[in-house]
Amino acid sequence: MNIFLGRIVLILGLLAFWQLASGTIADPFFISNPVEVAGQFWNLVVTGRLFDHGWVTLVETLAGFVLGASVGILVGLVLGRNETLAQLLDPILISLYSLPKIALAPLFIMWFGIGMEMKIILTATIVFFLVFLNTYSGVRSVSGELVEILRLMGARERHLVAKVIMPSAIQWVFTGLKLSVPYALIGAIVGEIMASNRGLGYLLQDAAGQLDTAGVFAALIAIIFLALCLQTAVKVAEKRLMPWKVAAQEREMTI
Repeated sequence: MNIFLGRIVLILGLLAFWQLASGTIADPFFISNPVEVAGQFWNLVVTGRLFDHGWVTLVETLAGFVLGASVGILVGLVLGRNETLAQLLDPILISLYSLPKIALAPLFIMWFGIGMEMKIILTATIVFFLVFLNTYSGVRSVSGELVEILRLMGARERHLVAKVIMPSAIQWVFTGLKLSVPYALIGAIVGEIMASNRGLGYLLQDAAGQLDTAGVFAALIAIIFLALCLQTAVKVAEKRLMPWKVAAQEREMTI
């Protein structure tokens, strides 16, 4: 509770400093102020533009996140269980991983156009590598001795994956999922900024094009709020799928 109140006080203090600094320390044209930003944000809410554009960004982010995460988990599991295939594809995957994914946006625009599909594919590409690498590392970290013992007991590959591999690697998987949430949103926003007339990225670019600093901050606040909602959803899913981790954390807090 004290931490929560401390955060509230810190945020209010920063807002108060921002309001006082606007016009005294810095030109309002460059930093605006909380009152104007709140007015712009409320205007977006009242006119419905925030929900219309926010829904587009949410769909693109979620679709890209689900697609990229699903493929990333599958490929990470397959390569984690197949050493030969992993060694064969390792140089290719590492080369693609080292490439800044945003640099693919112009190419994706040429291939898939400027519609929602391009943003979804760009987002999925970004998410894929983060989830894949964590899943692969989690699968490879499973004790080989345990796997061999279960094989001797008659366990088949599907039993190993369902009962040992995935339960052991799930913490790594969720680490990748939590890391990829903001990057998924980045993919959607960048795609909208580069080529779109819908979405929060478009709102951001449109306000910047009109030199509307308050509008830019209002769009940024909407993006931050959406990112927090997505992070919260992943954390809730983690608690439901990993109850033992929550129990362990509660025991540590009581000690």
